Amino acid sequence: MPHVRLLSDHVINKIAAGEVVERPASVLKELVENSFDAGATQVDVDIAVGGRKLVAITDNGRGMNRDDALLAIERHATSKIKDVDDIEKINSLGFRGEALAAIASVSRFRMETCVVGENSGTEVCISGGKLYDVRDAGCPVGTKIEIRDLFFNVPARRKFMRSQQTELAHLRSGFITHALAHPEVGMSFTVDGREIYRLPGNAGIEDRICELFGVDRMKSIKRVDYHIGDVAIHGYVGLPSLSRSDRNEQYVFVNGRATSAAVIGYGVREGYHTLLPKGRHPSVFLFLEVDPLQVDVNVHPTKREVRFRRPSDVRDVVIRGISNALSALNNDIITNQTESEVAFEEGAEITPEEKYLKIDDLPPQRAFKYPRRLSNELFQDSLFAAKISDTDTVSTVKNDEFDAAVAASSDNLAATGLQEPQAPWGWCRVLGQIGGLYVIMETDSGMVTMDPHAAHERVMFEKFMNDVNNRKIESQTLLLPVTVDLDARDALRVRQQSELFRDMGFGISEFGGDSFVVDALPAYFSGADPKALLIEIAHGLERAGGRGGTGRWREEAIAQSACKASVKAKDHLSLEEIERLVVDLAKTQMPYTCPHGRPTLVFASFHEINRKFGRV
Repeated sequence: MPHVRLLSDHVINKIAAGEVVERPASVLKELVENSFDAGATQVDVDIAVGGRKLVAITDNGRGMNRDDALLAIERHATSKIKDVDDIEKINSLGFRGEALAAIASVSRFRMETCVVGENSGTEVCISGGKLYDVRDAGCPVGTKIEIRDLFFNVPARRKFMRSQQTELAHLRSGFITHALAHPEVGMSFTVDGREIYRLPGNAGIEDRICELFGVDRMKSIKRVDYHIGDVAIHGYVGLPSLSRSDRNEQYVFVNGRATSAAVIGYGVREGYHTLLPKGRHPSVFLFLEVDPLQVDVNVHPTKREVRFRRPSDVRDVVIRGISNALSALNNDIITNQTESEVAFEEGAEITPEEKYLKIDDLPPQRAFKYPRRLSNELFQDSLFAAKISDTDTVSTVKNDEFDAAVAASSDNLAATGLQEPQAPWGWCRVLGQIGGLYVIMETDSGMVTMDPHAAHERVMFEKFMNDVNNRKIESQTLLLPVTVDLDARDALRVRQQSELFRDMGFGISEFGGDSFVVDALPAYFSGADPKALLIEIAHGLERAGGRGGTGRWREEAIAQSACKASVKAKDHLSLEEIERLVVDLAKTQMPYTCPHGRPTLVFASFHEINRKFGRV
């Protein structure tokens, strides 16, 4: 058996570095938090080559004298706690005393620091955990730390670093998180000599949101301000329309610390409740204030998670705070329902509020005949001409032109060797609309309720998938090119898949930074928002992961795009448009669900209806 021995400080520091320093973004987090703890009012971040070559943090905080500077690089050396009791009431962001020692052990470390009243500052240089120079230096009050060649002496860790663009995206995300956490601190972010952000100090969270996400963001978020006892929450939550397919825009802070907890995530989901469909996540900027005695931040070396001694209080505050912020939406829904119920009880004439689809003069006699497909010209000339009188029955509809067109269409399909998809009905006709949204149809075997949005989504999905697979994409040039500004993560995805976007029919080119110029869209999506399309397709590609080479990514991406491009519940459709949608849906390979699995049609057979009326 091998003998037990003590590890050297050098090995211990490298082990700690494996816990604290995962990538350049981890270095930024630890150093910026130290700057905040030092009372800095200005923090400047400089990055080179995605953090591989340089991560530099400069602040105007209190600084350190020579003795403190030398102690700060030792493991478990800190000025933020003195004994074990202090861990129970942490008010600072850092306290473990591991970060500087761990970072210095896997990089070329240089620190300049100076305190008020000193004639000169101190410069400390370390390489791979070995101190090789300490000297006086002329520098302003505060601290500047440069981290160069991260993991230069740990090749196994260095090879696990991602590409320059990926690491830069993580760095930028970390910067945005800290900028939101402390809007009172001025901050800048420079990449390879180019300034990306310059954020003034003494700002409020509203100012920071506008500076980081654009002025339009404030129009789509609602303020949160609520408290129960000594637990308070404030900030902003996005409207359901601002939801995303990932959680990248969920910023949660506990006592100024960017962190997370399962109870907070649960509270956010319950706060939105049924306002969001499954798989969608809201955009939130939430600040929780909790008594430090009630929070345990010493759960993980990186302090990613916290625990609460009374989690139910935190959960209730989050749920109630978000629910109250979104109460305007709920109140509108409740008010409309209440008014409708009162009118019904009093026997008054009810005029439904036309929020969604508007169909004027809906005739009950139009009928569609299936299962054969018609071309667009034949459809306009023959299908819509098929009408029946009040004395006719649908089963005896006769129209010579219609039947001739059907036969011609069938012959053409037979000549090409293609098979017509089986329509879900032999014939159908649109009877009316309920709830201002759902379309009711009569078919040869029962009654069908159709969701126009889900139906159109299925039609768009199959059309575009067929064109993509056959490389027959039709692009439509925009009258005016659109400049789209994306966040770092979305821009990286679009940049990596630029060739795919061109194959899908997008005319897209980089415009510097994280901006892109879109001058053409696929013909089917010509009316859609270019920014929304780019983001949703990029998210679909990321979720596909390792399946990207199998073609599965195309289905996921196009399904998201079809959803964005399809008619919405608030869109106004004419009777002809609904009839065209019914015909197109019947042509699809899977007319019963949208690409996400949601039903397009709800069917009730005549047998079921007869049974419910006691006729069976």
